[in-house]
Amino acid sequence: TWYNDDREGHTVTSGNGAGRFDWMGSKNLGESDGIFDSGRFMPDESWSYTFEEEGSFNYFCVIHPWMEGIVFVDPFIPDYPHDATGKQVEFPILLITPDNSVEINFSWEPKIIKTHEKVNFIYRFYDAQTDQPLRKLEYDIAIIQNGIELYRDKNAVSQAGGDYRQWIFEEPGSVLIKFRDIRSFGKVAETTIDLSGSSVARLGDFSAVVYENTEQTKTVDKIVQPRQTVQFYYEIAVAIIAVPAIMLLAIMIYMKYKGPKTLINQGGGKASPI
Repeated sequence: TWYNDDREGHTVTSGNGAGRFDWMGSKNLGESDGIFDSGRFMPDESWSYTFEEEGSFNYFCVIHPWMEGIVFVDPFIPDYPHDATGKQVEFPILLITPDNSVEINFSWEPKIIKTHEKVNFIYRFYDAQTDQPLRKLEYDIAIIQNGIELYRDKNAVSQAGGDYRQWIFEEPGSVLIKFRDIRSFGKVAETTIDLSGSSVARLGDFSAVVYENTEQTKTVDKIVQPRQTVQFYYEIAVAIIAVPAIMLLAIMIYMKYKGPKTLINQGGGKASPI
């Protein structure tokens, strides 16, 4: 909003003015680019304009072409999570697969996704009929941004009914997380659900938006997916079990070959060790 606190009328016209001295003695009174024009508004009056796009916008007064200004418009970033259409969502987002068998609870952290910042997509599977958690399911998951597939994991297995995926986006734009071919893996939780049939209709899509990060221009975090985490803890567990076992085995071998021996006297009779 522009307020006219001058004694004369002015305009707010988008484009480039003539500058401080270029208008003098010439016919250059500035050139409008047609984006916005207030028309003349008088002292104590105001005029408003809503910018729909981000960027920088020059403007000038056609009555006084040496009077110029510029407006910088930053992208609007909501302070709440929403899908790719801008609709606000509440976590967890609930979705039931088209065959009415599996319910997916989905969310992400942080709630506002920005470039060069790690985001965790968190989800859990439930029996859509009994609302009981499903301990292990096999499924395919993909992360797609602006129509380009960035990540895919086929035959993934959910851990204890839930799972997550990490990602760091380099570009802003809409994001689609796709679940496909959800099926049982080993023994499913205590439930009457039957996942033995076709898994074609056992799917779900979730969308979000990635915003340009004006405070961070490079990626410093690392992505760690669940399988890598499980492998890391598995290696630690193996080490915890293996090291004491090896030490115990070494002690047993030592005792076997270095233990007390029976002494033989010169007369050929056996004597007990002292």
